[in-house]
Amino acid sequence: MAPRFPESTKTSVRQRLRARTRERWPQITELHMRHHGVFTYIGASTETEILPLRRLRYVGSAHDWQVAIYRASHDDYAESIFPHGLPFGTCQDALDLACGLYLNDPTAWHDLRPPTN
Repeated sequence: MAPRFPESTKTSVRQRLRARTRERWPQITELHMRHHGVFTYIGASTETEILPLRRLRYVGSAHDWQVAIYRASHDDYAESIFPHGLPFGTCQDALDLACGLYLNDPTAWHDLRPPTN
């Protein structure tokens, strides 16, 4: 059975992603999030376009998430690993992963290190 996705975690992920957007991704004018089941779908608006970015999967922890990147060529989401090589990471790392791809800024991945715990 899939873990329940608490409202407090939904609020936390929205706050953390908005803060990361302000801090690292100034070209994003608005972040779009919707929750469905154990998933959070995230997209972004820029001055010129609206981008579906990724889907987070809640796995029972507000800190660790699985990520799937939106594939425009297939209009679907493909499960992905983080640049640090693990199948889970923070929601902020997932934002950097997707924005690095879709906003053409791979420098976003340089700071993604594997967790130490």
